[in-house]
Amino acid sequence: MLCGACGGGEKGGAGPTTAENASGAAPFGCRITLAHGTPIEEKSRDQLLRLMKVYPLEPYIYTRELVIDENAIPHSHVVLTLHTRHVKDDDQLLSTFIHEELHWFAEAHKDALAAAVTELRTEFPGLPVGYPDGGSSEQSSYEHMVIIWGEYEDLVKLVGAQRADAVFTFWENDHYRALYRLLREHRPRIAEIVKKHGLVPDAVK
Repeated sequence: MLCGACGGGEKGGAGPTTAENASGAAPFGCRITLAHGTPIEEKSRDQLLRLMKVYPLEPYIYTRELVIDENAIPHSHVVLTLHTRHVKDDDQLLSTFIHEELHWFAEAHKDALAAAVTELRTEFPGLPVGYPDGGSSEQSSYEHMVIIWGEYEDLVKLVGAQRADAVFTFWENDHYRALYRLLREHRPRIAEIVKKHGLVPDAVK
C-alpha cells in the first residue's frame, strides 16, 4: 500500500543498517532499519525515536518492523517504510507514522473494511483516483477514508485538535487532497460509518 506524496526513485547505496539509539533497541519492541545509512536517514530515525519517547505510542503500533528510506514514498507493506521529508516537522512525521500503522490495523479487519467501503461508495460516489487528489485506485481512495479518519482521531489524542488541524490543512494541499478535504467537510458522517463497522483504532476506543 503506497501512501504519501514524497519521493519516488529506486533504492540504492549501502544495504539496510539496524538503527538503534544509545540504549539499544527502539521503544515498544520496534526495530528500525535504515535503507542506505545516510545522515538524513539517521536524523529521521533519531526524530522518530524521540517521538516514541515523548508520546505513549504503543497503542498506535500494529507492526514493529520499520524502515527509513530517503528515496521511498511512505507505505505500509511489506515493511512499514517512512521517508525523510518531515525531518523538520514532528507532527507531520507523527501523522505519517500513524497513517501507515493504521493500514495494518485495517488489514486485520478486512471484512469490516469491505463493508465500510461499500457504504462509503454509496454515501460519497465518485471519489477521485490518482495523485494528488486520490488513491492509486478507486478502492484505495475509499479505504483511505477509513485510514485518514483514524489518523485524525489518533493525532488529536496525541497532540490536540489545533495541531492536528494544522497537519491536515497541510495534507489537503499536498496529497490525497480531495480525501482530506472530504474528511473535514463530512467528518461526522464518516465517523458514523467507521464506528458502525467497528473500525475505531485501539488508541481511541
